[in-house]
Amino acid sequence: MIKLFVPGRLCLFGEHSDWAGHYRTMNAQIAPGAAIVTGIEQGITAEVERSSIFEVQSVAPQISNEWHDFACRMDEQELKRVARSGSFFCYCAGVASYMLEWYKVGGVRIKITDMTLPMKSGLSSSAAICVLVARAFNQIYNLNLNTMGEMNIAYVGELRTSSRCGRLDQACAFGVKPNLMTFDGDEIEVKPLNVKRALHWVFADLMGEKNTIKILADLNKAYPFPSNEQERREHEALGAKNQDIVDRAVKYMASGEVEALGRLMTEAEELFDRDVAPMCIDELAAPKLHEVLADDYVRQLTYGGKGVGSHGDGSVQFLARDAESQQQLVDYLNGRGLMAYKFTIHPVHTVRKAIIPVAGFGTRLYPATRSLKKDFFPIPCPDGMVRPVILILLEELVQSGIEDICLVLGSEEERQLYMDFFERPLSDEHLSKLNAESQEYENHILSIGKRLHYVYQKEKRGFGHAVYQAAEFAHGEPVLLMLGDTLYRSKSNKPCALQLIEAYERTNCLTLGLYPVNVKEVSHFGIMSGVWEDKKNTALRVTTLHEKPKSSYAEEFLGVRDAEGHKEYCSVFGQYILTPEVFEQLETDIKAADEHPEQKGEIELTSALDKVRQRSGMFGIRLRGERYDMGNPQALMSTIATFAMIDD
Repeated sequence: MIKLFVPGRLCLFGEHSDWAGHYRTMNAQIAPGAAIVTGIEQGITAEVERSSIFEVQSVAPQISNEWHDFACRMDEQELKRVARSGSFFCYCAGVASYMLEWYKVGGVRIKITDMTLPMKSGLSSSAAICVLVARAFNQIYNLNLNTMGEMNIAYVGELRTSSRCGRLDQACAFGVKPNLMTFDGDEIEVKPLNVKRALHWVFADLMGEKNTIKILADLNKAYPFPSNEQERREHEALGAKNQDIVDRAVKYMASGEVEALGRLMTEAEELFDRDVAPMCIDELAAPKLHEVLADDYVRQLTYGGKGVGSHGDGSVQFLARDAESQQQLVDYLNGRGLMAYKFTIHPVHTVRKAIIPVAGFGTRLYPATRSLKKDFFPIPCPDGMVRPVILILLEELVQSGIEDICLVLGSEEERQLYMDFFERPLSDEHLSKLNAESQEYENHILSIGKRLHYVYQKEKRGFGHAVYQAAEFAHGEPVLLMLGDTLYRSKSNKPCALQLIEAYERTNCLTLGLYPVNVKEVSHFGIMSGVWEDKKNTALRVTTLHEKPKSSYAEEFLGVRDAEGHKEYCSVFGQYILTPEVFEQLETDIKAADEHPEQKGEIELTSALDKVRQRSGMFGIRLRGERYDMGNPQALMSTIATFAMIDD
């Protein structure tokens, strides 16, 4: 049984530019389409499992009055017949028929457990159910489709019904976060957006009527080549002028200019009313929409508003001034007989904390570790200095913008060693022996010491248990985890840790660095497998995380194809961005172990990561850098021999 959630989607800017941009295949003078689309908190939750037939059931109380369970044989013609029927099941059957035709899959049972997404309100409930079906087949039958693949199948599946959806509707596949979508002929590109300040959105079903099919038919008459002035104005409104609005919206979201973003919504609506609506004035005059937009009380609570989807009297959206205004607006609109919802786009927390576990005994490096912890082993560096391992790691974190660093120690007695190194100044006699450059560097070391915090793993119960000791330090924020016996060397002008942090700001979920290894080495590492989300094969949506697999198993089940089509094996790089969910899962695992002490199992981080992956997703990011292991004598010798030889 697999649990899935697919949100509805809200188009913030750029409606209609998806199909307009598609016409570039026939008219190169048309500007590419651009839209800002976000998943919303409302959506469809379901449990899915393999079945001999295609079944869609529901126990969701929100749709109990409208729902009838559905079942159909996995027969292509029968599925296509249902797809043309016009019922709610037609969307599900359209996707299932495509899956059967092209992937020769068996059946799937889908049980909808929660449906908080309103239907026929411009929020793409049909697209959400199509993505849900595509994702169910993908995960149940291990089809290795990336998110774009699921999105495209959902789109084609919906086209097998009487619906004529746009290419941006299935953006709900990318989850609850804002994305910039561009539409250049048959090419679609999706980029996640950064948001600096919380954006308090309100959207509402106007409880009116609109004929989306007629709206699209009338607007499409202007394409691919305009034949009069009004059609040329529509081309420009959905093309160059829309691109300008979207560019400014991206800028305002990234810089936190909320008021300017709200004004831009009003500007976008005015552009649509002036240059697009006249093409279908019967549907796009939208009296209910404009009545709500002009409401004086609504304007007091908002920075701006505009229509949703194809416009008309379907839905309206507003950017509220703050959280209190957001709730007041929802209450007011509901009081007017509309169905209003609130949705807040939260800024992605910049990673400002890091954890380095150094609690191990270093038994593989005995007897040196009798007197010297392995993270204090000296390493010659490219600049001619000899630094202890821990200092090299801490410097990378500081260079990456990390403000606070937590060291997980084995005992309170060990703390004095770190305090002596990072907090106790050298004696005047010792300092006087150093040259000016080294004296300045001494101040640098002491400044790093001011960022350090300490926690203790007094029981050796596994790596996950060690990481959990820093849960209070993390305090509900994303944190960077770095191994204490591994060094990293960037091949770019950004440290590896900073590369990973910037990737997390795009993925906004559990994110690990990945590092290709030879199949003969996989038994020494955690190995990730999955589907590449980008054409350059740098972001892997992880579908499997396996700790130290055998080579034979990895070769059969864990390989992924690189850009040249060759199979490669992606180990964990040794740097992780842990989300708060990871600490919640570790706490659950520790409590479960405490309740069954007879099992005496260690608390493993990999197990917790995989459970979070199943619920919320995980990305592996190919970093531009090298990894140097320090955990055993052979690796230590190799690191000492090569680390100093790498140019900055």
